[in-house]
Amino acid sequence: MRKYKKILIMGLPGAGKTYLANILHKIIGAEWINADEVRRKANDWDFSEEGRKRQALRMKGLADEALKKKKHVVVDFICPTPKTRAEFNADFVIWMDTIKLGRFEDTNQMFIEPKKYDFRVKEKNSEVISLEIAKKIEDR
Repeated sequence: MRKYKKILIMGLPGAGKTYLANILHKIIGAEWINADEVRRKANDWDFSEEGRKRQALRMKGLADEALKKKKHVVVDFICPTPKTRAEFNADFVIWMDTIKLGRFEDTNQMFIEPKKYDFRVKEKNSEVISLEIAKKIEDR
């Protein structure tokens, strides 16, 4: 039986998460959930530690619901701390490690590089790298 995966694309603002998600979800036929759209719909622009935890739980709930459609789900959001990553509980983690500092100082201060991930993107080349990522996802 095929296992559908909750795929997290995480990293600093401006790292290319949304761009990669837009390409990847089409290649693997996945649902796509974008953090900015979710925040807009929830009208929740709180970027404190508590606000980010709330967003991680919101994203998890939406992703878990999307998995019921028997499709992979690609979710892109900053997910800056080990706690928010644990709350989200992804099956496959893509770390967009393409920039060292984002455009928001509070996020830079809060962001902790992940110790555990399934794929690390070190350069902005989503058109090519998305095919490699898709193969890794399908091979698991």
